[in-house]
Amino acid sequence: MNLRDIANYRLMSQQIEGTKFKAAKDLVSWMGAMQAQDYSMAKWGIGMRLLTATENNIDEAIDSGEIIRTHVLRPTWHFVSAGDIYWMLELTGPAIKALAKSREKQLDLTEKIFSKSNAVIEKALRNGKHLTRDELKTVLRKNKIAVDNSRASHLFLRAELEGIICSGIHKEKKFTHALLGDRVLKTKKIHKEEALAMLAQRYFTSHAPATLQDFTWWSGLSAKNARHAFEIIKNNFISETINAQTFWFPGTLAALKAHMKSVYLLPAFDEFLVSYKDRSAAIVFEHQEKAFSNNGIFWPTILINGRVSGIWKRTIKKNTITIETDFFQPANKTTKALVEKAGRGLSHFLNKKILPL
Repeated sequence: MNLRDIANYRLMSQQIEGTKFKAAKDLVSWMGAMQAQDYSMAKWGIGMRLLTATENNIDEAIDSGEIIRTHVLRPTWHFVSAGDIYWMLELTGPAIKALAKSREKQLDLTEKIFSKSNAVIEKALRNGKHLTRDELKTVLRKNKIAVDNSRASHLFLRAELEGIICSGIHKEKKFTHALLGDRVLKTKKIHKEEALAMLAQRYFTSHAPATLQDFTWWSGLSAKNARHAFEIIKNNFISETINAQTFWFPGTLAALKAHMKSVYLLPAFDEFLVSYKDRSAAIVFEHQEKAFSNNGIFWPTILINGRVSGIWKRTIKKNTITIETDFFQPANKTTKALVEKAGRGLSHFLNKKILPL
């Protein structure tokens, strides 16, 4: 096994190639969680991993509460399946709270203020209400809770981490919050040991082959907790060492064969890149700054045979979509034809006519 093999196996474990999933909730559950701060791109990240899907299908899964957009793992937006939201919040929420402490202190946000804010937000969302951030800000101001200087974001984040609110339905194309308890039935609480094992099992199955360092980065767990989680499930996997790194994966994965020619249009912040500490299997060092920045911005990328070989962008008008490509190296006719095919998949997902590349 070499780094090229690692990248191609990840295509299959991440369901980019040879997916078996039809429903968004099942795919998201398989992945554990999927980074989702670029909302429209994140929906394509789900759709491209399903047997067939449209953006409307993903919107319906979100509006129905089958998948939730909230903060888990690292302190950023993720999609999580409804069945995983409670245990994942309980497991990873404390670490996110700890990371937010310094900024909260700068904003003079105390536990007393958080307690009052949580109560005000909970009351405002009772009886199945879905309110936009601006509507909730208005409610907070009326209750003499300041929402300036990004304080509102921290108030909403705390309410999310404590399992009070989550993403709601879209209201006139705007995001809303709703009570998590109204959206998802409370599940039986599980022991931390079991939650650690579940998270590690999901990651090393859906993101394989991967290293312990990759899992630690992705999960947001402390090095100690990540190591402990890995040790619990370690015997379920086999390993190979490449360039002094040990990669773990299910034995069944090694029996699969990747396609010789494959081209995919990955969305911004896709799990194929963002979920690994070391991304050298998917992109050579000299091209990395073209695909992602030092401050954590990941651009949409062109994936050719498991390697990032360029970037792309889309322009959407009323009924059409235009795709522009920027390859790191000149592309031949076969590659360009495969990119056009991938573009047609995106146009079907968006229900837009694609204009010639």
